[in-house]
Amino acid sequence: MPWLDAAFPVRMTRIALVAPDESLRDMLVSVAEAAAVELDQPIGDADTGGEAARRLHAAAPSSHQLPAAPILSAEPPDLEELDRTGQYDLLAGEAQLEAYAGTAVRGHAAAALAGWIPADRIGDLAARLAGTGCSVVPLRRPRGAQAPTLVAGSQARRALTPLVTTYGTIPYADFDPSWLAWASYVLMFGMMFGDAGDGLLVIAAAVALRAGWPSWARRYRTAWPFVGGAGVAATLFGLAYGEFFGPTGVVPVLWLAPLSKPIPLLLVAVGIGAVLLAGAYALGTINRWREGGWPLALYAPSGVAGSALFAGIGVVAAGWFFHLGALLIVGGALAAAALALAAAGFLVEAGGGGFGAMQVSMEIFDLVVRLGSNVASFTRLAAFGLAHAALGLLVWQGTTALWHRGGALIALAILVFAVGSSVAFALEALVAAVQALRLEYYELFSRVFVAQGRPFRPWRLRVQTSAERLVIDGDHSPGQEAA
Repeated sequence: MPWLDAAFPVRMTRIALVAPDESLRDMLVSVAEAAAVELDQPIGDADTGGEAARRLHAAAPSSHQLPAAPILSAEPPDLEELDRTGQYDLLAGEAQLEAYAGTAVRGHAAAALAGWIPADRIGDLAARLAGTGCSVVPLRRPRGAQAPTLVAGSQARRALTPLVTTYGTIPYADFDPSWLAWASYVLMFGMMFGDAGDGLLVIAAAVALRAGWPSWARRYRTAWPFVGGAGVAATLFGLAYGEFFGPTGVVPVLWLAPLSKPIPLLLVAVGIGAVLLAGAYALGTINRWREGGWPLALYAPSGVAGSALFAGIGVVAAGWFFHLGALLIVGGALAAAALALAAAGFLVEAGGGGFGAMQVSMEIFDLVVRLGSNVASFTRLAAFGLAHAALGLLVWQGTTALWHRGGALIALAILVFAVGSSVAFALEALVAAVQALRLEYYELFSRVFVAQGRPFRPWRLRVQTSAERLVIDGDHSPGQEAA
């Protein structure tokens, strides 16, 4: 199903690139130009004893002198001529080609290299190589080998990936939670930064980023979906709180005033945290199953065992709150079964024995305590929302006190409101952004991901024909410079 495939990294295929010995260079040139294959041998570990590499290092012994953008010649170049004329970009490209050619497996007048390629690009690469007498052979994935990760999709989806990729590369088997991560982040930011006036300013900043203004901020243009989403969430929560640059009375309280009803706000924050944690456990269970099958999904603290413990504690809490003994029994049994599953998994990892049993007891204790602290950690959604409302109230009270005295103090009141609101905006925006990121990474992503993937890095070089080189050399000929 296309929508389901879009929720995971691009499907990769293990391939072998096979060429007659005399066509190996032509094949590598085509592969570099296609920019579709990640060859097995990293350039840094490849044999650097080729002629091009030796000439390059002799000409530029320190790494900062090497060309920043290597180029590959379509035809076999004259290395001595490249060295003599200082064409180190072509020399560097040839050094890379030599390094990869040196790692090829040879036999029966043929050479082969292995690598990874997106499954949907095999046909294009095979057609490109057919003219050189080379071929692409799909291989079975080696046992235990992890394919590289490539996250593709729509431009909107790619704009949301930095929140996840900053945490780490998604393992190839795992679910890509970019959309869900964005939604949870802006929700948490909005609850902590709930003010309709401040939210509108954040939306305006997102519009400016999207338009590329100011020019110095264009490097941050890709962040506009996060800024815009955070602004919308802050505006909506501000309307719910009745906050517009503080309790100015510009908008009515549609839900509750944070400073008047802090306890309900704290309970709602814990409820939102519980929902987000439940979602993280669900994604974690899916990822553990895709990574290691049902055994890993069943016993992992971020899989079925952890999910069942979380659900059991929730049912126990509901039974206690509603005074229902049946819920207490069901929840307790579910939590006990979950702890037994987790303990079995911990015991297998520890290797058994007395030391293993002691380690299991410590792991179980840590699991329970950490689960409680994770839920309680979401109270900061309400705590920082209260702090934002308190700062807004302080600025507004100072403004109104000066305003009511009249005269020249009115101008001072306007200044106090402008400066105070600006300071509150900057301080609380920074705090809310950092705290939302902290909750995202430590409480949610720590359950969704337990390992790191590796990014897909295809070998790519610009290929230059001899005709193009003649044009470039002609543009810089002595006769033209004199003219």
